[in-house]
Amino acid sequence: MSESRAVERSADWSWPWWPLVPLYPYGQRRTLRREVIANQVWTFDQMQGILYVVVPIRMTVVRLASGGLLVYAPVAPTAECIRLVNELVADHGGVKYIVLPTVTGLEHKVFVGPFARKFPQAQVYVARHQWSFPLNLPLSWLGFPLGRTHWLPENPADAPFGDEFDYRILGPVNLGLGAFSEVAMVHRASKTLLVTDSVVSIPADPPAIVQLDSYPLLFHAKENAADEPADTVENRRKGWQRIALFAFYFRPDALKDPQWGQVLQAAKTASDRSKRAYFGLYPFDWDYTWQESFERLSGNGRLLVAPVLQSLIFNRGANAVLSWANEVSGLAFDSIIPCHLSAPIRSDGETFRQAFAFLARENTTGRGGDLPEADFGLLNRISQQLEKTRITPPPGP
Repeated sequence: MSESRAVERSADWSWPWWPLVPLYPYGQRRTLRREVIANQVWTFDQMQGILYVVVPIRMTVVRLASGGLLVYAPVAPTAECIRLVNELVADHGGVKYIVLPTVTGLEHKVFVGPFARKFPQAQVYVARHQWSFPLNLPLSWLGFPLGRTHWLPENPADAPFGDEFDYRILGPVNLGLGAFSEVAMVHRASKTLLVTDSVVSIPADPPAIVQLDSYPLLFHAKENAADEPADTVENRRKGWQRIALFAFYFRPDALKDPQWGQVLQAAKTASDRSKRAYFGLYPFDWDYTWQESFERLSGNGRLLVAPVLQSLIFNRGANAVLSWANEVSGLAFDSIIPCHLSAPIRSDGETFRQAFAFLARENTTGRGGDLPEADFGLLNRISQQLEKTRITPPPGP
């Protein structure tokens, strides 16, 4: 369903290939660049989402000591994004390497080919075990450039940037339809660990890129279809925290089952302004406990494995994931940059390893340490249905 509210537009933000992965904000993507390690590491944040459940998606650019740049997990190469990269190119040399560190994240994979075409001298390295659905197509058919796309070597020392980066490859974890794999890379000079989806830190306030468009935040701050929250710091925070619960649990226990008869009736009586978004439909009925649920999920910004990964992916290969986490924890780093939410996160190997303790046999504290089991209700049902239909294997070592 579409909505017709007026939005700020710019050719600088245009992303014409959005129908390939039709996520909000569709054909208009802003980019925020931030220098996170002085003169060494920069992040490029964009925003994406469904049903106004918007979260940051991040690319990281690292200056090579030998000259030039390495790009980890490209984002949409809008004119604004490429201009911001080229400002770094002017100071530090061209983009030498582009790394796709995941096999399952379509929202990461779809940008690699278009981004690489903007930098024709760059060599592209992709994680092994790539797959596509419903047909498993060759990399060149998925838009990866011929002649300069390579598998990431299993041995980090064999990579052309191996003297400046160390990495550990997770997986493949068998998911039935395909595999899950992720590459965690450490930039030795800055002691920065780059990861894709494996761990996150959830802030209490909406990230800067999300704040550029307050509409999704205010949409989720509503209490009913007719509500029109004022654009305040408090309402932005309220909307963001509900978005985080929705994004990581799909439907936490505090979000009641929608009564569609009431939802449809409320939509009919909503104001014209409210009807601009999904025709006034607002199928979200939050119990007063939602904020407590968020606080337990966020844990004051602690390092966390997302509940979705805990319930649907990592538990399919617990031993392999734990082994990988142990290997990564042995690398020398003092900050982590994930592809989503907060970054950089001050952390070390021990904290990283503890984020995966929910997989350990001796763990007695429950998933995520202290996450409420009730919030996993929908994820558990999805997992059981996937197993019942044999789409994915059951949880196992």
